[in-house]
Amino acid sequence: MKTNLPLDADRLWADVMALAEITDPQRPYTRRSFTALFLEGREWLVQRFNEAGLTTRIDTAGNLIGRMEGRNPALGVIAIGSHSDTVPSGGRFDGIAGVATGLEIVRALRDSGVQPEHTIEVIDFLAEEPSEYGLSCVGSRGMTGSLDDKMLALTEPGGETLRDALRRVGGDPDRLELAKRDDIRAFLELHIEQGIVLESQSLDVGIVSSIVGIRRIEVIFQGEADHAGTTPMALRHDALVAAAATVSSVRRAAEQLAAGGADYFVATVGILSVDPSASNIVPGRCRLVIDARTTQPALTQRFVEIIDRESTAHAMAARVTRATFATLSDGPPVACDPALRTALREGAHDLGLSEIDLPSGAGHDAAFMSRICPSAMIFVPCRAGKSHAPEEWADREAIAAGAAAIYQAVKALDQSLGRNG
Repeated sequence: MKTNLPLDADRLWADVMALAEITDPQRPYTRRSFTALFLEGREWLVQRFNEAGLTTRIDTAGNLIGRMEGRNPALGVIAIGSHSDTVPSGGRFDGIAGVATGLEIVRALRDSGVQPEHTIEVIDFLAEEPSEYGLSCVGSRGMTGSLDDKMLALTEPGGETLRDALRRVGGDPDRLELAKRDDIRAFLELHIEQGIVLESQSLDVGIVSSIVGIRRIEVIFQGEADHAGTTPMALRHDALVAAAATVSSVRRAAEQLAAGGADYFVATVGILSVDPSASNIVPGRCRLVIDARTTQPALTQRFVEIIDRESTAHAMAARVTRATFATLSDGPPVACDPALRTALREGAHDLGLSEIDLPSGAGHDAAFMSRICPSAMIFVPCRAGKSHAPEEWADREAIAAGAAAIYQAVKALDQSLGRNG
């Protein structure tokens, strides 16, 4: 355990644990965006932000922002943050540790009697995880001018639009342009690795080199619902047959594209819905959503061409119609800022922490923030690489070490960005 950390590891850990306990008791640890539990978590954060002396607000994109004014506000903002929402039964650390890190860093600055030159902001981005409206990174999209009317028109199963949901949680979809920022000089995010590299090599932190691009594709097959017992096999128009074949095509194409080894590529069918869903009815309609991730956009394009071609063929073979083949969202891969990566690496070295460069196979708010400012991330080890599950775990000391490295980087950047500015 590192004992020379410039922040309060116990206080940071207590925050992570307390926020994680605001959960659906039937499905720990679940705090879905736009729900009553999510808003309860936001209220808890506002209280903690206020106790730390931060002024708080919710911007028009629904992001919760705590602000520590700098000596020279004209220099701009150094922002630290992540998200407080979870996937279903998602875990206690994904996103939460990053928000708690930002809060602890401003408290540590105050405890040391330091008022930075730059204003420091702690950001809890709205709905980083895929929401019930079919979109992820809602808040960081809004802050970077990447949330458009088509996205706002998306609906959840009950029919509420994202536009209305955004208004319901304190945002203002009619004034989204006010959320877009041009004053942030650096954005830093701590996250659990969601992989096994750091744990397997007994390393303290990972300096993220790049973040994958993510494309989500919706495919809908329309057939005819019929009686499962009386409709001859040769006369069926079974939408699920075409969908099942497409699922196999997704797996096969992804394996082929990943086999080269030089670039990262994965693809998953994570949503598969059948209508009507009954044991004695031939499926008349089937919807699937494909999640494809890569560090190389050309691989995504090749993948889309393959699935476009093969899903069309599967529809013909099953005597159904491919009614939809559409991109729901498309975020390109991004490289983390070299200067910020250097600051994080030097911060780790100052504290005697071991580090390694790592790419991120998961998407993060930092990827969108890179559209408006230099952005970088630091990973901390998590047990067996497990994430998006109740078993997700990161040790107290691991989170504190990563947070301390960011603390060191913030202090260094406060000086260097001021000189350069």
